[in-house]
Amino acid sequence: MKVRFWGVRGSIPVPGRATSRYGGNTSCVEVRPRNGSPIIIDAGTGLRRLGKSLMEEAFGDGRGSATILISHTHWDHVQGLPFFSPLYRAGNKVEIFARQRDTHLEAVFSQQHDSPYFPVPMSAMQADMSFRELLEGARFELPGGIRISCTRLNHPWVAMAYRIDCDRASLVYCADTAPFADILFGREFVTTPPALDQPLPPDVAAELDRMRAGVVALAKGADLLIYDTQFTYEEYRLRPHWGHSHPDDAIQIARDAGVKRLCLFHHAPMRSDDDNDRILAKYRGVVAAQGDPFSLDSAFEGLEIPLGDQ
Repeated sequence: MKVRFWGVRGSIPVPGRATSRYGGNTSCVEVRPRNGSPIIIDAGTGLRRLGKSLMEEAFGDGRGSATILISHTHWDHVQGLPFFSPLYRAGNKVEIFARQRDTHLEAVFSQQHDSPYFPVPMSAMQADMSFRELLEGARFELPGGIRISCTRLNHPWVAMAYRIDCDRASLVYCADTAPFADILFGREFVTTPPALDQPLPPDVAAELDRMRAGVVALAKGADLLIYDTQFTYEEYRLRPHWGHSHPDDAIQIARDAGVKRLCLFHHAPMRSDDDNDRILAKYRGVVAAQGDPFSLDSAFEGLEIPLGDQ
């Protein structure tokens, strides 16, 4: 399979000269199995360009089929969906998987198409769309023996990590998540930073340990781990209540899981290309100094990574 990054930013799109090399679109990753239909992880603004590319294939004739895995329904991970061209061509089939609490999944996505937010209602889209609600720990297969599994991440409301196994290779996608040490996110909106380095209540600590163990198990032996590193460590200490992680935490997860390759992802909107270069160089030094067996990259738009059989 081949993995291609179409959007690598968190929070908001940030096009401009300072972000031209890494790109300014929000989260969207394409996984192309050797003998299968495209699997798309997250539907940020990068989805628009991906959709235009797909229209040059079978999707342009209404014969395309795709699976979209949504990590969570925060705006920067779904805002590209109304601009996904294959949805406007009759005959195409798009199946969307996500975890959503309390509200029907289709209703969540249709709301961003309703007036006054968008001029085209979801009902006007001509493709065959279907929605599949996921639960934490779900496992299922797609045609061609492609195996999908997921687990919960530590992010406000709910977010899911995904693992894709196919073509004798494995990919794990973890965005968005905070570390599993200082705060447990749930339904409540956290407005102020917690007191760091203080003992957590035993039940909270146990739940965080369980969630972290689930992520490590999901990523065990993966060929590629894509991980939320929106913050530097110093930035995380100022904003631990925002639900994002940093490279030190990502590297420790990669170590514990024994992955072969780690890719820093979900870059902060204020992070310039030069800033990202410096962060990558610093942590490549950390990985080398520790003798870690995995390689380290930083995601940028257009980065393509072949895995397993292609």
